[in-house]
Amino acid sequence: MIRSATKPFRIAKASVASRFSTAPAPKSNTKYFKIYRWDPEQQGQKPYISTYPVNLDECGPMVLDALLKIKSEQDPSLTFRRSCREGICGSCAMNINGTNTLACLCFIDKNDEPAKINPLPHMYVVKDLVTDLSNFYDQYKSIKPWLQTRTEGSHDLEHGEF
Repeated sequence: MIRSATKPFRIAKASVASRFSTAPAPKSNTKYFKIYRWDPEQQGQKPYISTYPVNLDECGPMVLDALLKIKSEQDPSLTFRRSCREGICGSCAMNINGTNTLACLCFIDKNDEPAKINPLPHMYVVKDLVTDLSNFYDQYKSIKPWLQTRTEGSHDLEHGEF
C-alpha cells in the first residue's frame, strides 16, 4: 500500500505497549541476612535480630564478604571478628544457618530463604557476633597444641633451628 505524503505513518499505541509488557521483569539478586545484634553498652537493650538486604551481584561469594559489605555500606556499628580470610585463624567463627562454621569459608546460599547469622551458641557474647574467647584460650594453652622441644634450650632460636 502506498501512503500519501499528507498522512503520516503512525504505530498503534496498543501494539507498542503489548511488545514491552510481555518482557519479563529483571530478577532481583538480593539476599536477606538476619543477624543477631546486642550491645551491652546500651542500657536495658535486649538481643534482637536485624535484617539487611545485600545485592549478591555486587558482593563476593562468602558470608564474610556479605558481612563486610553490610558493615561498610549499611550499618557501621555491626561488630564481628575477622582476620586471615583463609580459614586458618578461626576468628570469624559464628553460627550460620544453624551450623557452627567460619564466615570466610561458608558460601552464601543461593536459595530465597534469609541467611541467619548468630554468635557461637556455647560462648558468652561480648557484642553482636563477637564472643568471649578467654575460656577457649585457657583450654588451648592447657593442652599445648604446638611443637615442643624435648630438651629446654636445645635449639638456637637466635639463628634458627638448624
